[in-house]
Amino acid sequence: MSGGGPLRIAAPPVRRDPAWAGRVFWTLAFCLLLWPLVQATEFRPWTLFDARSLEVTGRFLRSFVPPATSADFLALVARQTWRTVAIATAGITLALGLALPLTLASTRVLSVSALRGRMAAGPFWLRQALRGLLIVLRSVPELVWALVFVRVVGLGPTAGVLAIALTYGGMLGKVYGEILESGETHATEALLRNGAGRLQAFAYGLLPQNAGELVSYTVYRWECAIRSSVVLGFVGAGGLGQELDSSMKMFAGGEVLTMLLVFLGLVALADRTSAWLRQALA
Repeated sequence: MSGGGPLRIAAPPVRRDPAWAGRVFWTLAFCLLLWPLVQATEFRPWTLFDARSLEVTGRFLRSFVPPATSADFLALVARQTWRTVAIATAGITLALGLALPLTLASTRVLSVSALRGRMAAGPFWLRQALRGLLIVLRSVPELVWALVFVRVVGLGPTAGVLAIALTYGGMLGKVYGEILESGETHATEALLRNGAGRLQAFAYGLLPQNAGELVSYTVYRWECAIRSSVVLGFVGAGGLGQELDSSMKMFAGGEVLTMLLVFLGLVALADRTSAWLRQALA
């Protein structure tokens, strides 16, 4: 150490986030944009905690106890639960039958005319028309499709199956196309250039490298379809939701609680089953 002067302790560096101004600006901008949306929805959560709302909520919840456990009612719930799973599974199966051909026909990677760079006019406009059809299918909620089919085929599971098939067919077709076009395409292009057909290029070029992701998304959509099938029951599309709607209209709180517990177990089981399938097929 040189010199005899006192030691100087360096001052700690100033700790300041250099991006704080931008974060504050965007936070305020988000709040300003959100405020008119909150006003438009008349969102007033404090009304849940006033005396009258709490009294009505307490009376409603007390009607749930005890849950209904009679043998006849539990047998009915078991049948409707099985029907709910059947509606979701049949709907997803039909959705696959709709989504797969639309995906194969609308995917640019599988177009022979696109190998030269610019896709020919005919295949291009056909592809756009099919993509437009997928937009229409997934833009209409399954609840609206169910309302339509209830008036066409009557009350029952058929309306729910068709509603899930159309909406989920559009969803699956869109995501399938994005998955196939975002992966490696050299093998597929090589197959097409050497005379392979569209199905052959898909089966040997695109499918092997994207199978895990395709299966994972399909299983996830099946899980979502089980939830949707319960909601569709409220418009007469059969299953557990239709019985739940009837019990709520009759103010049978015990029956409602029993079906809600069964529904929670059903969703949990579907979640575990889909996780197991994704792991097994990974």
